[in-house]
Amino acid sequence: MSQSTTADAPASRRLRLPSFSVQVLIGLVLGVVLGLVARNLGPAADGNPNWLTSTLDTVGGLFVDLLRTAVVPLIFTAIVASIANLRNVTNAARLAGQTLLGFAATALIAVSIGLALGLILQPGEHTSVTEAAAAEPGRTGDWWAFLTSLVPTNVLGLEASTSLDPESGAAATSLTFNVLQLVVVSAAIGIAALKVGEKAEPFLAFNRAALAIIQKVLWWIIRLAPIGTIGLLGYAVADYGWDAIGSLGRFTLAIYVGLALVLFVVYPVLLRAHGLNPLKFFTGAWPAIQLAFVSRSSVGTLPVTEQVTERNLGVSRSYASFAVPFGATTKMDGCAAIYPAISAIFVAQFFGLDLSISDYLLIVLVSVVGSAATAGTTGATVMLTLTLSTLGLPLAGVGLLLAVDPILDMGRTAVNVAGQALVPTIVAKREGLLDLDVYNADRRGDVFAGSEPEDDEPARPASLATA
Repeated sequence: MSQSTTADAPASRRLRLPSFSVQVLIGLVLGVVLGLVARNLGPAADGNPNWLTSTLDTVGGLFVDLLRTAVVPLIFTAIVASIANLRNVTNAARLAGQTLLGFAATALIAVSIGLALGLILQPGEHTSVTEAAAAEPGRTGDWWAFLTSLVPTNVLGLEASTSLDPESGAAATSLTFNVLQLVVVSAAIGIAALKVGEKAEPFLAFNRAALAIIQKVLWWIIRLAPIGTIGLLGYAVADYGWDAIGSLGRFTLAIYVGLALVLFVVYPVLLRAHGLNPLKFFTGAWPAIQLAFVSRSSVGTLPVTEQVTERNLGVSRSYASFAVPFGATTKMDGCAAIYPAISAIFVAQFFGLDLSISDYLLIVLVSVVGSAATAGTTGATVMLTLTLSTLGLPLAGVGLLLAVDPILDMGRTAVNVAGQALVPTIVAKREGLLDLDVYNADRRGDVFAGSEPEDDEPARPASLATA
């Protein structure tokens, strides 16, 4: 008895950290506090951001860079593995079709809400912004660019760009990646491996091992989310503030009301209609939604979105590894539906132009099918220019809205990511690929169920094996 008590004593004195969800909440609070402090410090003597603002920017940027580093190997290995797992599944084509249909249906609802709010609130008629702020953007959306972007330029979809420092004249080259091209390449290699047959087994075994290693490293990165949240949110508060909202207050209100209606009304209704508890969805998807809000990057949040979709929401890995990356480039209810709809109405009202019924139908069409056209150059500005050019509205109107774009982008990205997790969850429920025990599990305050990801895919409903 005494030996047992002695053995338990060190464990009882061991420091216990709060649950991961509490750590993230602490990070949110500290981010706001430090951001306010940095904002009150003002700029440095040389006019550059003060040391605290720079530190918050660096911490948040490094965290997003770590997540983005994991995107390419995660997408490649996960999609190849998912195609290998689907070799005995006969409904793969139906799954893809159901996913696209879900993306289009929710986009249609979102753009309808955006049009209604634009007509009711009339943000272009109630603004103090002047025409002097009008300016055409540096890049625009293009349907032809979307079609050509589907053809991979290299095996990893990497793109290089070089820029010159205006002060020193030094050239800097940066690499970015086209997620949609990466999905195309990964799917082609996975299908080819299946066609090759037994000779490809060593490659598929290596891919499974690589996926397990990448997921382990990704878990370590995710555990840094509380620190990353401090930097991202702190810098947002310090840099953006809320001063710019004054002249575009009604426009900002319209955007956020639309985002709230989609996130907290439309999505819960859809979940209820499919027999799913909305609260369980939001508690499960919370890590990705909150990270999307502070990082303003759907692609940067992608690794977390895929993790929560599988581990917290119970979507089969073989399906989630395809649907979530695909959604990260083509499922944007915030950036590609609500925002361009309200913005187009704002620009038309500001310049005194009347929109016809056919113009409103064009807005709907572009929002439902046009978000994929920004996949090569993602961004709400690209989607907005695509909408304005399709309607023949002045592209200079984009410059009127740039002052509040960072503030709007936080809410837009959060809704984007929520939708990217929602549609695969609903489709998986309909197709029998959703583990309801995982979805309805008591997470006990920990957003990741308190455990590291397993190397192998957890057991799924029997319908997966017989699909």
